[in-house]
Amino acid sequence: MENKFFHHALKILRDVCIGCSHCMRVCPTEALRVRNGKAELYDNRCIDCGECFKVCPVNAIIIEQDDFSKIFNYKRRVALVPAVLLGQFPDDVSPKEVYSTLLELGFTDVFEAENSVDILKESINRYVQNNVQKPVISSFCPAVVRLIQVKFPALVDNIMLLKPPLDLSAIFYKLMLIDQGVAEEDIGIFYVTPCAAKIAAIKSPVGEEYSEVDGVINMDVIYNKVLRAIKQKHSDEKSPTHSSTINPQNILWSLTNGEANQVKGRCLAIDSLHNVIDFLEKLENEEISDVDFLEIRACDEGCAGGVLTSGNRFLAVERLKNRSKSLDDKALDLPTSYEHCIDRYKSQINQRISIDPVKPRSMLKLDEDMARAMKKMERVQRIMCFLPGIDCGSCGAPSCQALAEDIVKGKAAISHCIFLQKTMEQTRKLHPDHSFRIMERIWGKDRFHKDCKKVPGRKKF
Repeated sequence: MENKFFHHALKILRDVCIGCSHCMRVCPTEALRVRNGKAELYDNRCIDCGECFKVCPVNAIIIEQDDFSKIFNYKRRVALVPAVLLGQFPDDVSPKEVYSTLLELGFTDVFEAENSVDILKESINRYVQNNVQKPVISSFCPAVVRLIQVKFPALVDNIMLLKPPLDLSAIFYKLMLIDQGVAEEDIGIFYVTPCAAKIAAIKSPVGEEYSEVDGVINMDVIYNKVLRAIKQKHSDEKSPTHSSTINPQNILWSLTNGEANQVKGRCLAIDSLHNVIDFLEKLENEEISDVDFLEIRACDEGCAGGVLTSGNRFLAVERLKNRSKSLDDKALDLPTSYEHCIDRYKSQINQRISIDPVKPRSMLKLDEDMARAMKKMERVQRIMCFLPGIDCGSCGAPSCQALAEDIVKGKAAISHCIFLQKTMEQTRKLHPDHSFRIMERIWGKDRFHKDCKKVPGRKKF
Protein backbone atom coordinates (compact mmCIF):
# COMPACT_ATOMS: atom_id res chain seq x y z
CA MET A 1 0.00 0.00 0.00
CA GLU A 2 1.08 3.57 -0.75
CA ASN A 3 1.87 5.36 2.52
CA LYS A 4 3.35 8.66 1.31
CA PHE A 5 1.68 11.97 2.13
CA PHE A 6 -0.67 13.28 -0.53
CA HIS A 7 -1.10 17.00 -1.01
CA HIS A 8 -4.69 18.18 -1.33
CA ALA A 9 -5.52 21.37 -3.20
CA LEU A 10 -9.05 21.41 -1.79
CA LYS A 11 -9.35 23.21 1.54
CA ILE A 12 -12.37 23.71 3.81
CA LEU A 13 -12.87 27.13 5.40
CA ARG A 14 -14.32 26.07 8.75
CA ASP A 15 -15.44 29.58 9.67
CA VAL A 16 -17.51 29.73 6.46
CA CYS A 17 -18.78 26.12 6.39
CA ILE A 18 -22.39 25.68 7.56
CA GLY A 19 -22.36 21.88 7.69
CA CYS A 20 -25.06 21.51 5.05
CA SER A 21 -23.76 18.05 3.95
CA HIS A 22 -24.02 18.83 0.21
CA CYS A 23 -20.31 18.06 -0.21
CA MET A 24 -20.55 14.85 1.82
CA ARG A 25 -23.31 13.51 -0.41
CA VAL A 26 -21.51 14.00 -3.74
CA CYS A 27 -18.03 12.81 -2.76
CA PRO A 28 -17.28 9.68 -4.85
CA THR A 29 -14.89 8.21 -2.28
CA GLU A 30 -16.82 9.13 0.89
CA ALA A 31 -13.96 11.38 2.00
CA LEU A 32 -16.18 13.86 3.86
CA ARG A 33 -18.04 13.82 7.17
CA VAL A 34 -19.92 16.38 9.21
CA ARG A 35 -18.60 16.84 12.75
CA ASN A 36 -19.44 19.67 15.15
CA GLY A 37 -21.50 21.29 12.44
CA LYS A 38 -18.58 21.50 9.97
CA ALA A 39 -17.41 19.46 7.01
CA GLU A 40 -14.35 17.35 7.78
CA LEU A 41 -12.03 15.83 5.17
CA TYR A 42 -10.53 12.35 5.41
CA ASP A 43 -7.21 12.93 3.64
CA ASN A 44 -6.55 9.30 2.77
CA ARG A 45 -9.76 9.07 0.72
CA CYS A 46 -9.74 12.42 -1.11
CA ILE A 47 -8.85 12.39 -4.83
CA ASP A 48 -9.19 16.18 -5.40
CA CYS A 49 -11.88 15.70 -8.04
CA GLY A 50 -13.60 18.94 -7.02
CA GLU A 51 -17.15 17.57 -6.82
CA CYS A 52 -17.49 19.06 -3.32
CA PHE A 53 -16.21 22.42 -4.57
CA LYS A 54 -18.93 22.53 -7.23
CA VAL A 55 -21.87 21.98 -4.86
CA CYS A 56 -20.88 24.06 -1.82
CA PRO A 57 -23.60 26.73 -1.54
CA VAL A 58 -21.52 29.14 0.57
CA ASN A 59 -18.09 28.78 -1.10
CA ALA A 60 -16.59 27.23 2.03
CA ILE A 61 -14.42 24.94 -0.11
CA ILE A 62 -11.58 26.58 -1.97
CA ILE A 63 -8.80 25.40 -4.29
CA GLU A 64 -5.40 26.63 -3.22
CA GLN A 65 -2.80 27.79 -5.74
CA ASP A 66 0.65 29.36 -5.69
CA ASP A 67 0.76 33.11 -5.27
CA PHE A 68 1.12 34.75 -8.69
CA SER A 69 4.04 36.83 -7.43
CA LYS A 70 6.04 33.59 -7.07
CA ILE A 71 6.79 33.71 -10.80
CA PHE A 72 9.07 36.69 -10.22
CA ASN A 73 11.45 34.51 -8.19
CA TYR A 74 12.80 33.33 -11.55
CA LYS A 75 14.56 35.12 -14.41
CA ARG A 76 12.87 32.93 -17.04
CA ARG A 77 9.20 32.60 -16.17
CA VAL A 78 7.47 30.00 -18.34
CA ALA A 79 3.68 29.82 -18.53
CA LEU A 80 2.86 26.21 -19.39
CA VAL A 81 -0.69 26.46 -20.68
CA PRO A 82 -3.10 23.73 -21.78
CA ALA A 83 -4.92 24.28 -25.05
CA VAL A 84 -8.20 24.33 -23.16
CA LEU A 85 -7.31 27.78 -21.82
CA LEU A 86 -7.97 29.20 -25.30
CA GLY A 87 -11.43 27.64 -25.29
CA GLN A 88 -12.44 29.84 -22.36
CA PHE A 89 -12.23 33.08 -24.31
CA PRO A 90 -14.91 34.48 -26.61
CA ASP A 91 -14.38 34.11 -30.34
CA ASP A 92 -13.21 37.71 -30.78
CA VAL A 93 -10.15 37.06 -28.58
CA SER A 94 -7.39 35.40 -30.59
CA PRO A 95 -4.72 33.00 -29.28
CA LYS A 96 -2.12 35.65 -30.17
CA GLU A 97 -3.82 38.15 -27.87
CA VAL A 98 -4.02 35.67 -24.99
CA TYR A 99 -0.38 34.62 -25.16
CA SER A 100 0.94 38.12 -25.71
CA THR A 101 -1.07 39.31 -22.71
CA LEU A 102 0.46 36.54 -20.59
CA LEU A 103 3.87 37.96 -21.52
CA GLU A 104 2.71 41.43 -20.52
CA LEU A 105 1.55 40.09 -17.15
CA GLY A 106 5.10 39.02 -16.32
CA PHE A 107 5.89 35.72 -17.99
CA THR A 108 8.94 35.65 -20.24
CA ASP A 109 7.85 32.54 -22.18
CA VAL A 110 4.55 30.88 -23.09
CA PHE A 111 4.41 27.23 -24.14
CA GLU A 112 1.45 24.97 -24.82
CA ALA A 113 1.46 21.77 -22.76
CA GLU A 114 0.25 19.62 -25.66
CA ASN A 115 3.33 20.34 -27.77
CA SER A 116 4.92 17.13 -26.48
CA VAL A 117 1.99 14.91 -27.52
CA ASP A 118 3.71 13.69 -30.71
CA ILE A 119 6.43 12.02 -28.66
CA LEU A 120 3.98 10.73 -26.09
CA LYS A 121 1.55 9.11 -28.53
CA GLU A 122 4.40 7.11 -30.08
CA SER A 123 5.28 5.81 -26.62
CA ILE A 124 1.63 5.10 -25.77
CA ASN A 125 1.15 2.99 -28.88
CA ARG A 126 4.31 1.00 -28.12
CA TYR A 127 3.20 0.61 -24.51
CA VAL A 128 -0.27 -0.64 -25.46
CA GLN A 129 1.14 -3.02 -28.05
CA ASN A 130 3.70 -4.55 -25.66
CA ASN A 131 1.73 -4.53 -22.43
CA VAL A 132 0.00 -7.81 -21.51
CA GLN A 133 -2.17 -6.21 -18.83
CA LYS A 134 -5.20 -5.00 -20.80
CA PRO A 135 -6.89 -2.65 -20.98
CA VAL A 136 -4.20 -0.04 -20.48
CA ILE A 137 -5.67 2.92 -18.57
CA SER A 138 -4.43 6.40 -19.44
CA SER A 139 -2.44 8.19 -16.74
CA PHE A 140 -3.43 11.61 -18.09
CA CYS A 141 -6.10 12.46 -15.48
CA PRO A 142 -4.63 12.53 -11.93
CA ALA A 143 -8.10 12.37 -10.35
CA VAL A 144 -8.70 9.06 -12.13
CA VAL A 145 -5.29 7.70 -11.08
CA ARG A 146 -6.06 8.52 -7.45
CA LEU A 147 -9.60 7.19 -7.78
CA ILE A 148 -8.21 3.84 -8.91
CA GLN A 149 -5.69 3.84 -6.05
CA VAL A 150 -8.40 4.53 -3.48
CA LYS A 151 -11.56 2.84 -4.78
CA PHE A 152 -10.34 0.28 -7.34
CA PRO A 153 -6.91 -0.87 -6.06
CA ALA A 154 -7.13 -4.11 -8.05
CA LEU A 155 -6.78 -2.04 -11.24
CA VAL A 156 -3.57 -0.13 -10.40
CA ASP A 157 -1.51 -2.47 -12.60
CA ASN A 158 -3.58 -1.35 -15.60
CA ILE A 159 -2.49 2.28 -15.24
CA MET A 160 -0.12 3.36 -18.02
CA LEU A 161 3.29 4.18 -16.55
CA LEU A 162 3.99 7.17 -18.78
CA LYS A 163 4.08 10.85 -17.85
CA PRO A 164 1.36 13.19 -19.15
CA PRO A 165 2.07 15.94 -21.71
CA LEU A 166 2.47 18.71 -19.13
CA ASP A 167 5.45 16.93 -17.54
CA LEU A 168 7.08 16.14 -20.88
CA SER A 169 6.62 19.70 -22.14
CA ALA A 170 8.16 21.01 -18.91
CA ILE A 171 11.15 18.69 -19.40
CA PHE A 172 11.58 19.82 -23.02
CA TYR A 173 11.34 23.52 -22.35
CA LYS A 174 13.78 23.35 -19.47
CA LEU A 175 16.28 21.38 -21.59
CA MET A 176 15.93 23.91 -24.39
CA LEU A 177 16.53 26.90 -22.12
CA ILE A 178 19.53 25.24 -20.48
CA ASP A 179 21.05 24.65 -23.93
CA GLN A 180 20.53 28.36 -24.60
CA GLY A 181 22.73 29.13 -21.60
CA VAL A 182 20.04 29.77 -18.97
CA ALA A 183 20.94 28.45 -15.52
CA GLU A 184 18.51 25.76 -14.33
CA GLU A 185 17.86 27.59 -11.04
CA ASP A 186 16.74 30.64 -13.04
CA ILE A 187 13.96 28.69 -14.80
CA GLY A 188 10.49 28.62 -13.28
CA ILE A 189 7.77 26.64 -15.03
CA PHE A 190 4.19 27.39 -13.98
CA TYR A 191 1.25 25.32 -15.12
CA VAL A 192 -2.14 26.97 -15.66
CA THR A 193 -4.45 24.30 -14.28
CA PRO A 194 -8.12 23.64 -15.14
CA CYS A 195 -8.64 21.43 -12.06
CA ALA A 196 -7.64 20.74 -8.47
CA ALA A 197 -6.37 17.24 -9.20
CA LYS A 198 -3.50 18.53 -11.34
CA ILE A 199 -2.42 20.80 -8.48
CA ALA A 200 -2.33 17.77 -6.20
CA ALA A 201 -0.42 15.79 -8.85
CA ILE A 202 2.22 18.52 -9.16
CA LYS A 203 2.63 19.00 -5.41
CA SER A 204 2.78 15.26 -4.63
CA PRO A 205 3.09 13.30 -7.90
CA VAL A 206 2.15 9.63 -8.10
CA GLY A 207 4.91 7.41 -9.46
CA GLU A 208 7.50 10.20 -9.33
CA GLU A 209 9.77 11.67 -6.67
CA TYR A 210 9.15 15.24 -7.83
CA SER A 211 7.35 17.21 -10.50
CA GLU A 212 9.03 19.00 -13.38
CA VAL A 213 6.70 21.95 -12.73
CA ASP A 214 7.65 24.63 -10.20
CA GLY A 215 4.22 26.08 -9.50
CA VAL A 216 0.55 26.17 -10.41
CA ILE A 217 -1.89 28.98 -11.12
CA ASN A 218 -5.61 28.39 -11.33
CA MET A 219 -7.10 28.82 -14.78
CA ASP A 220 -9.99 30.98 -13.60
CA VAL A 221 -7.48 33.43 -12.08
CA ILE A 222 -5.41 33.63 -15.29
CA TYR A 223 -8.56 33.92 -17.41
CA ASN A 224 -9.79 36.92 -15.42
CA LYS A 225 -6.38 38.60 -15.46
CA VAL A 226 -5.95 38.13 -19.21
CA LEU A 227 -9.48 39.09 -20.20
CA ARG A 228 -9.39 42.22 -18.05
CA ALA A 229 -6.05 43.26 -19.55
CA ILE A 230 -7.30 42.70 -23.12
CA LYS A 231 -10.43 44.78 -22.50
CA GLN A 232 -8.36 47.63 -21.06
CA LYS A 233 -6.15 47.87 -24.14
CA HIS A 234 -6.71 50.74 -26.55
CA SER A 235 -7.52 49.94 -30.15
CA ASP A 236 -4.45 51.84 -31.35
CA GLU A 237 -2.05 49.71 -29.32
CA LYS A 238 0.51 47.58 -31.12
CA SER A 239 -0.92 44.25 -32.25
CA PRO A 240 0.34 41.13 -30.42
CA THR A 241 3.26 39.23 -31.84
CA HIS A 242 3.28 35.89 -29.98
CA SER A 243 1.77 33.20 -32.20
CA SER A 244 0.52 29.68 -31.53
CA THR A 245 2.84 26.83 -32.52
CA ILE A 246 0.86 23.69 -31.67
CA ASN A 247 0.05 20.74 -33.91
CA PRO A 248 -3.70 20.96 -34.77
CA GLN A 249 -4.43 17.38 -33.67
CA ASN A 250 -2.81 17.90 -30.30
CA ILE A 251 -5.16 20.76 -29.42
CA LEU A 252 -7.91 18.19 -28.76
CA TRP A 253 -5.80 15.84 -26.61
CA SER A 254 -7.34 16.84 -23.25
CA LEU A 255 -10.93 16.61 -24.53
CA THR A 256 -13.04 13.46 -24.55
CA ASN A 257 -11.73 11.14 -27.30
CA GLY A 258 -8.74 13.42 -27.93
CA GLU A 259 -6.29 10.80 -26.66
CA ALA A 260 -8.20 7.63 -27.62
CA ASN A 261 -8.46 8.77 -31.25
CA GLN A 262 -4.67 8.69 -31.57
CA VAL A 263 -4.11 5.23 -30.05
CA LYS A 264 -4.25 2.08 -32.17
CA GLY A 265 -6.48 -0.86 -31.29
CA ARG A 266 -9.89 -0.94 -29.62
CA CYS A 267 -10.06 2.23 -27.52
CA LEU A 268 -12.85 3.65 -25.41
CA ALA A 269 -13.22 7.14 -23.93
CA ILE A 270 -15.17 7.62 -20.69
CA ASP A 271 -15.77 10.97 -19.04
CA SER A 272 -17.67 12.39 -16.05
CA LEU A 273 -17.05 10.85 -12.64
CA HIS A 274 -20.28 8.90 -12.24
CA ASN A 275 -19.73 7.29 -15.67
CA VAL A 276 -16.11 6.55 -14.77
CA ILE A 277 -17.03 4.81 -11.51
CA ASP A 278 -19.76 2.77 -13.16
CA PHE A 279 -17.36 1.68 -15.92
CA LEU A 280 -14.51 0.83 -13.53
CA GLU A 281 -16.87 -1.29 -11.44
CA LYS A 282 -17.74 -3.28 -14.55
CA LEU A 283 -14.07 -3.57 -15.44
CA GLU A 284 -13.16 -4.74 -11.94
CA ASN A 285 -15.95 -7.35 -12.09
CA GLU A 286 -14.52 -8.56 -15.44
CA GLU A 287 -17.70 -7.65 -17.31
CA ILE A 288 -15.66 -5.84 -19.99
CA SER A 289 -13.08 -7.51 -22.20
CA ASP A 290 -11.18 -7.13 -25.48
CA VAL A 291 -10.39 -3.46 -24.92
CA ASP A 292 -6.82 -2.30 -25.56
CA PHE A 293 -6.85 1.24 -24.20
CA LEU A 294 -9.08 3.35 -21.94
CA GLU A 295 -9.02 7.13 -22.00
CA ILE A 296 -10.68 8.07 -18.72
CA ARG A 297 -11.41 11.64 -17.63
CA ALA A 298 -13.03 12.64 -14.33
CA CYS A 299 -14.63 15.76 -15.85
CA ASP A 300 -17.46 15.96 -18.37
CA GLU A 301 -16.04 16.72 -21.84
CA GLY A 302 -12.54 16.16 -20.45
CA CYS A 303 -10.50 19.14 -19.24
CA ALA A 304 -13.05 21.53 -20.78
CA GLY A 305 -15.26 20.60 -17.82
CA GLY A 306 -12.61 21.21 -15.16
CA VAL A 307 -13.79 22.93 -11.99
CA LEU A 308 -11.40 25.86 -12.55
CA THR A 309 -12.54 26.66 -16.07
CA SER A 310 -14.57 29.82 -16.52
CA GLY A 311 -16.47 29.18 -19.73
CA ASN A 312 -19.22 26.77 -20.72
CA ARG A 313 -17.61 23.41 -21.44
CA PHE A 314 -19.61 22.75 -24.61
CA LEU A 315 -18.72 26.13 -26.09
CA ALA A 316 -15.10 25.56 -25.10
CA VAL A 317 -15.06 22.23 -26.95
CA GLU A 318 -16.56 23.87 -30.03
CA ARG A 319 -13.94 26.63 -30.00
CA LEU A 320 -11.08 24.15 -29.65
CA LYS A 321 -12.40 22.04 -32.52
CA ASN A 322 -12.75 25.14 -34.67
CA ARG A 323 -9.23 26.21 -33.79
CA SER A 324 -7.87 22.75 -34.62
CA LYS A 325 -9.67 22.76 -37.97
CA SER A 326 -8.50 26.26 -38.88
CA LEU A 327 -4.87 25.32 -38.17
CA ASP A 328 -5.29 22.04 -40.02
CA ASP A 329 -6.51 23.90 -43.11
CA LYS A 330 -3.21 25.73 -43.40
CA ALA A 331 0.29 24.35 -43.02
CA LEU A 332 2.07 25.13 -39.76
CA ASP A 333 4.78 27.73 -39.99
CA LEU A 334 7.63 25.29 -39.36
CA PRO A 335 10.28 27.90 -38.53
CA THR A 336 8.15 29.00 -35.56
CA SER A 337 6.88 25.52 -34.68
CA TYR A 338 8.40 23.61 -31.79
CA GLU A 339 7.97 20.22 -33.52
CA HIS A 340 11.41 20.15 -35.11
CA CYS A 341 12.93 21.52 -31.90
CA ILE A 342 11.33 18.86 -29.71
CA ASP A 343 12.71 16.16 -32.01
CA ARG A 344 16.23 17.28 -31.06
CA TYR A 345 15.49 16.35 -27.43
CA LYS A 346 13.45 13.23 -28.19
CA SER A 347 15.96 10.76 -26.79
CA GLN A 348 16.43 12.76 -23.58
CA ILE A 349 12.68 13.07 -23.09
CA ASN A 350 12.14 9.36 -23.74
CA GLN A 351 14.71 8.54 -21.04
CA ARG A 352 12.49 10.35 -18.53
CA ILE A 353 9.07 9.48 -19.91
CA SER A 354 8.28 6.59 -17.57
CA ILE A 355 6.93 6.69 -14.02
CA ASP A 356 7.28 4.14 -11.23
CA PRO A 357 4.54 1.54 -10.65
CA VAL A 358 1.45 3.04 -9.03
CA LYS A 359 0.63 1.55 -5.63
CA PRO A 360 -2.86 1.15 -4.16
CA ARG A 361 -3.97 3.12 -1.11
CA SER A 362 -7.36 1.50 -0.64
CA MET A 363 -9.96 3.38 1.38
CA LEU A 364 -11.23 -0.02 2.53
CA LYS A 365 -8.05 -0.71 4.52
CA LEU A 366 -9.11 -0.95 8.17
CA ASP A 367 -5.76 -1.89 9.70
CA GLU A 368 -2.12 -2.34 8.69
CA ASP A 369 -2.15 -5.84 10.18
CA MET A 370 -4.04 -8.22 7.90
CA ALA A 371 -5.41 -10.40 10.72
CA ARG A 372 -6.75 -7.40 12.63
CA ALA A 373 -8.13 -5.93 9.39
CA MET A 374 -10.11 -9.13 8.77
CA LYS A 375 -11.55 -9.05 12.28
CA LYS A 376 -12.53 -5.40 11.83
CA MET A 377 -14.19 -6.22 8.52
CA GLU A 378 -16.24 -8.90 10.27
CA ARG A 379 -17.24 -6.33 12.89
CA VAL A 380 -18.29 -3.91 10.14
CA GLN A 381 -20.58 -6.59 8.75
CA ARG A 382 -22.09 -7.25 12.19
CA ILE A 383 -22.73 -3.53 12.72
CA MET A 384 -24.40 -3.31 9.31
CA CYS A 385 -26.97 -5.85 10.52
CA PHE A 386 -28.28 -3.24 12.97
CA LEU A 387 -28.08 -0.13 10.77
CA PRO A 388 -31.16 0.73 8.65
CA GLY A 389 -29.30 0.79 5.31
CA ILE A 390 -31.09 3.86 3.95
CA ASP A 391 -27.98 6.11 3.81
CA CYS A 392 -29.81 9.18 5.13
CA GLY A 393 -26.63 10.95 6.28
CA SER A 394 -28.14 12.07 9.61
CA CYS A 395 -25.21 10.46 11.42
CA GLY A 396 -22.76 12.82 9.68
CA ALA A 397 -21.46 10.05 7.42
CA PRO A 398 -22.53 9.61 3.77
CA SER A 399 -23.76 6.02 4.14
CA CYS A 400 -24.48 3.30 6.68
CA GLN A 401 -21.41 1.42 5.43
CA ALA A 402 -19.25 4.51 6.02
CA LEU A 403 -20.65 4.88 9.53
CA ALA A 404 -19.94 1.22 10.30
CA GLU A 405 -16.34 1.64 9.14
CA ASP A 406 -15.98 4.84 11.21
CA ILE A 407 -17.27 2.99 14.28
CA VAL A 408 -14.72 0.21 13.82
CA LYS A 409 -11.94 2.80 13.37
CA GLY A 410 -13.02 4.56 16.58
CA LYS A 411 -14.16 7.71 14.77
CA ALA A 412 -17.88 7.33 15.51
CA ALA A 413 -20.34 5.44 17.72
CA ILE A 414 -23.34 3.31 16.86
CA SER A 415 -25.51 5.80 18.77
CA HIS A 416 -24.81 8.33 16.00
CA CYS A 417 -27.48 6.57 13.94
CA ILE A 418 -30.73 8.46 14.54
CA PHE A 419 -32.81 5.33 14.00
CA LEU A 420 -30.89 3.34 16.59
CA GLN A 421 -31.12 6.30 18.93
CA LYS A 422 -34.92 5.99 18.90
CA THR A 423 -34.72 2.24 19.47
CA MET A 424 -32.32 2.75 22.38
CA GLU A 425 -34.59 5.43 23.85
CA GLN A 426 -37.56 3.06 23.75
CA THR A 427 -35.59 0.35 25.56
CA ARG A 428 -34.24 2.97 28.02
CA LYS A 429 -30.65 2.33 26.97
CA LEU A 430 -30.25 5.95 25.94
CA HIS A 431 -31.75 9.03 27.57
CA PRO A 432 -33.41 11.50 25.16
CA ASP A 433 -31.19 14.31 26.49
CA HIS A 434 -28.09 12.27 25.66
CA SER A 435 -29.51 11.53 22.23
CA PHE A 436 -30.02 15.23 21.62
CA ARG A 437 -26.43 16.03 22.69
CA ILE A 438 -25.13 13.45 20.21
CA MET A 439 -26.93 15.23 17.38
CA GLU A 440 -25.52 18.55 18.57
CA ARG A 441 -21.99 17.13 18.46
CA ILE A 442 -22.53 16.05 14.86
CA TRP A 443 -24.46 18.98 13.44
CA GLY A 444 -23.59 21.79 15.85
CA LYS A 445 -25.76 23.50 18.46
CA ASP A 446 -26.94 26.27 16.15
CA ARG A 447 -28.57 23.71 13.84
CA PHE A 448 -31.36 23.17 16.35
CA HIS A 449 -32.24 26.82 16.87
CA LYS A 450 -34.97 28.51 14.91
CA ASP A 451 -33.43 30.55 12.09
CA CYS A 452 -35.33 31.11 8.86
CA LYS A 453 -32.16 32.19 7.04
CA LYS A 454 -30.00 29.17 7.77
CA VAL A 455 -31.24 26.95 4.91
CA PRO A 456 -28.99 27.67 1.89
CA GLY A 457 -29.83 27.34 -1.77
CA ARG A 458 -27.73 25.20 -4.05
CA LYS A 459 -24.86 26.74 -5.96
CA LYS A 460 -25.75 27.62 -9.56
CA PHE A 461 -23.64 26.67 -12.57
